[in-house]
Amino acid sequence: MPDSVLAVDQGTSGTKALVVCPERGVIGTGFAAVRPRHLPGGRVEADPEELYGSVVDAGRRALADAGEPVAALGLANQGETVLAWDPDTGRPLTDALVWQDRRAEVICGELDDHADELRHLTGLPLDPYFAAPKMAWIRRHLTRAGHVTTSDSWLVHRLTGAHVTDAATASRTGLLDLDRAQWSPRAVELYGLEGERLPDIVDNAAHTGTTSAFGPELPLTGLAVDQQAALLAQRVTEPGTAKCTYGTGAFLLAHTGGTSRRGTSGLAACVAWRLGGRTDHCLDGQVYTAASAVRWLTDLGVITGAADLDPVGAAVPDAGGVTFVPALAGLAAPWWRGDLRGSLTGLGLDTSPGHLVRALCEGLAAQVAELADAAAADLGDPLTLLRVDGGLTRSALLMQTQADLLQRPIEVSALPDATALGVGALARLGADPRLTLADALPDTGPTTVYEPRVSADEATERRTRFRTAVAALLAGGPA
Repeated sequence: MPDSVLAVDQGTSGTKALVVCPERGVIGTGFAAVRPRHLPGGRVEADPEELYGSVVDAGRRALADAGEPVAALGLANQGETVLAWDPDTGRPLTDALVWQDRRAEVICGELDDHADELRHLTGLPLDPYFAAPKMAWIRRHLTRAGHVTTSDSWLVHRLTGAHVTDAATASRTGLLDLDRAQWSPRAVELYGLEGERLPDIVDNAAHTGTTSAFGPELPLTGLAVDQQAALLAQRVTEPGTAKCTYGTGAFLLAHTGGTSRRGTSGLAACVAWRLGGRTDHCLDGQVYTAASAVRWLTDLGVITGAADLDPVGAAVPDAGGVTFVPALAGLAAPWWRGDLRGSLTGLGLDTSPGHLVRALCEGLAAQVAELADAAAADLGDPLTLLRVDGGLTRSALLMQTQADLLQRPIEVSALPDATALGVGALARLGADPRLTLADALPDTGPTTVYEPRVSADEATERRTRFRTAVAALLAGGPA
């Protein structure tokens, strides 16, 4: 029987598939682009059929590239992207509302009096970023028919016919009782979703069905939300360390152990994973725009792409007094003000593209440092280091800036596709319960370690400038 697995990461802007062999590493890859639509009013939609097609295309390409059979399939998902769909035909009944979509602000506004109750129940702040407000918006404005779920449940149903979601993804909805890892009747009631056929909640490594969508019949044995899969691949399995993935957004997760832990610093509390019925937990903070902020600078013509960050930024010694709060899709954790816009201050006639690049890197790094400080405050101890992955980790300028502002070492993962590798490890565990978690995880150290190069005083000064700019936004932005 083959030991390799097919690991598929269905992301915001594309689907990456890997064939992973425990001895030889990645032996096949495939990619298929996804094109979400950014519409007025903070709306972000995707064609569900394009999402499903990208999963099948990327998976088949990876299998063809590997040229050998695999034992099982693992599937990672975007987390908070939702749609309505017909359980009889599998046909989508609406577009997919992507996690960045803000149209459910009105739903959250109506529930403001219940924000503390919901946060205590579910671990999540009341924000349209999460799935439940979007699900309620779909039911109110688009259709009452079919099921309304996160995108993973629909993809799994199309692949296998099962109606399930994993415990980690369920914890991103705003409908999960975090202490019991079961759907909360009270949260369901508050969101007006009574009577919904919610998916069964399963372990992250478990046999949930079989599919022939990729050619040979494969068991689906691993499921995870993207950031928790990356957390696992980075071997952040004990409290004290954290990981940050720099993708479309930046996502910092800190492991908190076997009991749910609600912080007071503005982070979300979530399920990290559930294996063999045992639930691990994490704290989670987001920066809504990371690579998408780089794309914004690119669209303006300041740079030609992410590869320009280092050479353009190297043309100047610092940000030249420019401060950039790159809240181009709103401020996420720990402020939770998705209604606010970004700011770019301190501009002068001498401001150059290099200053803007450095200001962007500093703004991103400062936001991630705020998340790390919030996690440390909630844990009661400082984080010892930050493990990082994602496309923007190729920028030495951004990573050095991150180490400088955080005043902690930054370990850049040797795993460029940590999410896929994490769900691949879950698929191996689900296919072979004799394996331990340590056996299933990739055993790879960092490619680079960035140590702080500036003093603590300078880091404090730079972060204070950023906090001052955020405070100005909070004071003057929409209520």
